[in-house]
Amino acid sequence: MSQTAQDVLRMRSPARLAMFRWYVRRYLRRHFHGVRLLRPPPRIPDGPVLVVLNHPSWWDPLIALRLSEELAGKRHFAPIDADQLERYGFFRRLGFYGLDRTSRAGVKAFLQTTRELLSLDDGAVWITAQGRFTDPRQRPADLEPGVGHVARRMDRGVILPLALEYPFWDERHPEALAAFGDPIDASVLTGRAGECLATIEDRLMEIQDQLGCAARARDPEPFTTLVGGEVGVGGVYDLWRRVLAALRGERFDVEHRGRIPDSGQG
Repeated sequence: MSQTAQDVLRMRSPARLAMFRWYVRRYLRRHFHGVRLLRPPPRIPDGPVLVVLNHPSWWDPLIALRLSEELAGKRHFAPIDADQLERYGFFRRLGFYGLDRTSRAGVKAFLQTTRELLSLDDGAVWITAQGRFTDPRQRPADLEPGVGHVARRMDRGVILPLALEYPFWDERHPEALAAFGDPIDASVLTGRAGECLATIEDRLMEIQDQLGCAARARDPEPFTTLVGGEVGVGGVYDLWRRVLAALRGERFDVEHRGRIPDSGQG
């Protein structure tokens, strides 16, 4: 059963969302060395936002949930596979709504709901635009055609590219890296859906390339750390390092580089 925008708004619970955000921050701390942001979102003018992100991992929705806190004053929504939404109904309370790709009616309902949510002054819709897990180095990014149709139907607001990737640096846990790209004024996307899609894809690949360069540098200094996570390798290796530090009369630091504090928001 498809959801209208009114259904999505009625089901969304700010209290449930706040509780889930708290849980997600703790969960991310346990599974990542750090959640880091290379480029914060630019100042967004009043009006709706379509956040278009690449899709490298299962983690993307949880990372996006943390990043949504960087867009203050917006109500956030995201499509999810309709079967998964039926299975995990509590996601409705968090602003998720169904996308049924198996039927024309399902896709049409998704486009209509998304358009209505993007008519809200404070509406922000987050879309994993590749529709499947895709390596962040793949070029072209190969975005789903529906993204172009959504953008073409926006008569105001901005489209905001977002790049994600999850490299391993010096610790046992990976890094979750993110960077917002330059926004696209929706009013300038006046061509066909395919032309809109090409513009968005080019802008997304630009910020993916920037994030990729920063990831390969393996240096947290240019990033803002939103969530500081687990450090150290653990087991015998860290025990041996601890013994060596004691023999040298040094303070043992479990993190190879030295801990980088988070921003205090996570």
